[in-house]
Amino acid sequence: MDESVDRRAIHEQLEYARTTFHRLLDGATEADLRRPTAGTRWTNEQLLFHMLFGYVLIRPLLALLRIFGRLPRRVGRTFARLLDAGTRPFDVVNYLGPLGGAKVLGRRGMGTAFDRVIADLHRRLDAERESDLAVAMHYPTRWDPFFRDVMTVSDLYRYPTRHFDFHRRQLTLTADGP
Repeated sequence: MDESVDRRAIHEQLEYARTTFHRLLDGATEADLRRPTAGTRWTNEQLLFHMLFGYVLIRPLLALLRIFGRLPRRVGRTFARLLDAGTRPFDVVNYLGPLGGAKVLGRRGMGTAFDRVIADLHRRLDAERESDLAVAMHYPTRWDPFFRDVMTVSDLYRYPTRHFDFHRRQLTLTADGP
Protein backbone atom coordinates (compact mmCIF):
# COMPACT_ATOMS: atom_id res chain seq x y z
CA MET A 1 0.00 0.00 0.00
CA ASP A 2 1.34 3.45 -0.94
CA GLU A 3 1.83 5.57 2.19
CA SER A 4 2.64 8.76 0.29
CA VAL A 5 0.84 11.96 1.20
CA ASP A 6 -1.23 13.79 -1.40
CA ARG A 7 0.66 17.07 -1.28
CA ARG A 8 -1.39 18.47 -4.13
CA ALA A 9 -4.56 18.08 -2.06
CA ILE A 10 -2.96 19.91 0.87
CA HIS A 11 -1.77 22.69 -1.45
CA GLU A 12 -5.32 22.97 -2.81
CA GLN A 13 -6.72 23.22 0.74
CA LEU A 14 -4.26 26.00 1.54
CA GLU A 15 -5.21 27.92 -1.60
CA TYR A 16 -8.92 27.38 -0.95
CA ALA A 17 -8.47 28.93 2.50
CA ARG A 18 -6.39 31.83 1.15
CA THR A 19 -8.89 32.77 -1.55
CA THR A 20 -11.86 32.28 0.77
CA PHE A 21 -10.25 34.39 3.49
CA HIS A 22 -9.71 37.24 1.02
CA ARG A 23 -13.25 36.96 -0.30
CA LEU A 24 -14.63 37.13 3.24
CA LEU A 25 -12.34 39.96 4.32
CA ASP A 26 -12.63 42.02 1.15
CA GLY A 27 -16.41 41.63 0.98
CA ALA A 28 -17.00 42.67 4.58
CA THR A 29 -18.15 46.14 5.43
CA GLU A 30 -16.91 47.88 8.58
CA ALA A 31 -20.31 47.14 10.12
CA ASP A 32 -19.91 43.46 9.17
CA LEU A 33 -16.53 43.32 10.89
CA ARG A 34 -17.95 44.80 14.12
CA ARG A 35 -21.00 42.47 14.15
CA PRO A 36 -21.02 39.61 16.71
CA THR A 37 -20.49 36.10 15.39
CA ALA A 38 -22.78 33.12 15.85
CA GLY A 39 -21.67 30.96 18.77
CA THR A 40 -18.56 32.88 19.91
CA ARG A 41 -17.90 35.98 22.01
CA TRP A 42 -15.89 37.54 19.17
CA THR A 43 -16.81 39.98 16.45
CA ASN A 44 -16.42 38.88 12.83
CA GLU A 45 -13.11 40.75 12.63
CA GLN A 46 -11.79 39.00 15.73
CA LEU A 47 -12.92 35.60 14.47
CA LEU A 48 -11.21 36.24 11.13
CA PHE A 49 -8.00 36.94 13.06
CA HIS A 50 -8.49 33.70 15.01
CA MET A 51 -8.91 31.83 11.70
CA LEU A 52 -5.66 33.38 10.44
CA PHE A 53 -3.91 32.47 13.68
CA GLY A 54 -4.82 28.81 13.16
CA TYR A 55 -2.42 28.87 10.20
CA VAL A 56 0.23 30.94 12.00
CA LEU A 57 0.40 28.31 14.75
CA ILE A 58 1.40 25.54 12.35
CA ARG A 59 5.05 26.65 12.29
CA PRO A 60 5.63 26.25 16.06
CA LEU A 61 3.45 23.13 16.14
CA LEU A 62 5.62 21.58 13.43
CA ALA A 63 8.72 22.39 15.47
CA LEU A 64 7.24 20.69 18.53
CA LEU A 65 6.21 17.69 16.48
CA ARG A 66 9.72 17.33 15.06
CA ILE A 67 11.12 17.21 18.59
CA PHE A 68 8.54 15.07 20.35
CA GLY A 69 7.88 12.88 17.34
CA ARG A 70 11.40 11.51 17.60
CA LEU A 71 11.24 10.84 21.35
CA PRO A 72 9.66 7.81 22.96
CA ARG A 73 5.84 7.96 22.71
CA ARG A 74 5.46 8.11 26.50
CA VAL A 75 7.37 11.43 26.55
CA GLY A 76 5.01 12.96 24.00
CA ARG A 77 1.97 11.50 25.75
CA THR A 78 3.12 13.04 29.07
CA PHE A 79 3.72 16.40 27.37
CA ALA A 80 0.24 16.31 25.79
CA ARG A 81 -1.31 15.52 29.19
CA LEU A 82 0.53 18.48 30.72
CA LEU A 83 -0.80 20.74 27.98
CA ASP A 84 -4.30 19.34 28.49
CA ALA A 85 -3.98 20.19 32.20
CA GLY A 86 -3.31 23.78 31.13
CA THR A 87 -6.44 24.04 29.00
CA ARG A 88 -8.01 26.80 31.08
CA PRO A 89 -5.08 29.27 30.68
CA PHE A 90 -4.81 28.28 27.00
CA ASP A 91 -8.51 29.11 26.52
CA VAL A 92 -8.00 32.56 28.07
CA VAL A 93 -5.04 33.34 25.80
CA ASN A 94 -6.88 31.85 22.81
CA TYR A 95 -9.81 34.18 23.51
CA LEU A 96 -7.84 37.35 24.29
CA GLY A 97 -5.38 37.08 21.38
CA PRO A 98 -7.89 37.94 18.66
CA LEU A 99 -9.25 40.89 20.66
CA GLY A 100 -5.96 42.72 20.25
CA GLY A 101 -4.63 40.95 17.18
CA ALA A 102 -7.48 42.07 14.94
CA LYS A 103 -7.01 45.69 16.04
CA VAL A 104 -3.23 45.62 15.60
CA LEU A 105 -3.26 44.05 12.13
CA GLY A 106 -6.51 45.48 10.82
CA ARG A 107 -8.16 44.33 7.61
CA ARG A 108 -5.19 44.97 5.33
CA GLY A 109 -2.64 43.47 7.72
CA MET A 110 -4.71 40.32 8.16
CA GLY A 111 -4.90 39.83 4.40
CA THR A 112 -1.16 40.34 3.99
CA ALA A 113 -0.38 38.03 6.92
CA PHE A 114 -2.66 35.33 5.53
CA ASP A 115 -0.89 35.46 2.17
CA ARG A 116 2.52 35.25 3.83
CA VAL A 117 1.69 32.34 6.10
CA ILE A 118 0.07 30.35 3.28
CA ALA A 119 3.09 30.98 1.02
CA ASP A 120 5.36 29.80 3.84
CA LEU A 121 3.29 26.64 4.36
CA HIS A 122 3.42 25.89 0.62
CA ARG A 123 7.22 26.18 0.67
CA ARG A 124 7.55 24.08 3.81
CA LEU A 125 5.28 21.37 2.46
CA ASP A 126 7.27 21.20 -0.77
CA ALA A 127 10.51 20.87 1.21
CA GLU A 128 9.26 18.05 3.46
CA ARG A 129 10.75 14.62 2.97
CA GLU A 130 8.13 11.92 2.55
CA SER A 131 9.37 10.15 5.68
CA ASP A 132 9.05 13.35 7.74
CA LEU A 133 5.38 13.73 6.80
CA ALA A 134 4.69 10.51 8.74
CA VAL A 135 6.41 11.61 11.98
CA ALA A 136 3.77 11.70 14.73
CA MET A 137 3.24 12.81 18.32
CA HIS A 138 0.48 13.03 20.90
CA TYR A 139 -1.53 16.26 21.03
CA PRO A 140 -3.61 17.96 23.73
CA THR A 141 -7.08 16.94 22.60
CA ARG A 142 -8.81 19.34 25.01
CA TRP A 143 -7.26 22.37 23.30
CA ASP A 144 -9.05 22.01 20.01
CA PRO A 145 -11.75 19.67 18.68
CA PHE A 146 -9.62 19.08 15.57
CA PHE A 147 -6.59 17.85 17.48
CA ARG A 148 -6.47 14.08 17.60
CA ASP A 149 -4.62 12.07 20.22
CA VAL A 150 -1.84 11.31 17.73
CA MET A 151 -1.13 13.56 14.74
CA THR A 152 1.44 13.38 11.96
CA VAL A 153 3.20 16.22 10.18
CA SER A 154 0.81 15.77 7.25
CA ASP A 155 -2.14 15.94 9.68
CA LEU A 156 -0.82 19.29 10.92
CA TYR A 157 -0.79 20.70 7.40
CA ARG A 158 -4.47 19.71 7.08
CA TYR A 159 -5.51 20.88 10.55
CA PRO A 160 -5.83 24.65 10.00
CA THR A 161 -8.25 24.29 7.09
CA ARG A 162 -10.56 22.12 9.22
CA HIS A 163 -10.36 24.79 11.92
CA PHE A 164 -10.95 27.49 9.28
CA ASP A 165 -14.06 25.79 7.85
CA PHE A 166 -15.55 25.25 11.30
CA HIS A 167 -15.21 28.92 12.23
CA ARG A 168 -16.26 30.15 8.80
CA ARG A 169 -19.74 28.86 9.58
CA GLN A 170 -19.82 31.11 12.67
CA LEU A 171 -19.22 34.31 10.73
CA THR A 172 -22.23 36.60 10.28
CA LEU A 173 -20.98 38.58 7.29
CA THR A 174 -23.69 39.84 4.95
CA ALA A 175 -21.58 39.19 1.82
CA ASP A 176 -21.02 35.51 2.62
CA GLY A 177 -23.54 33.52 4.59
CA PRO A 178 -22.31 30.50 6.52
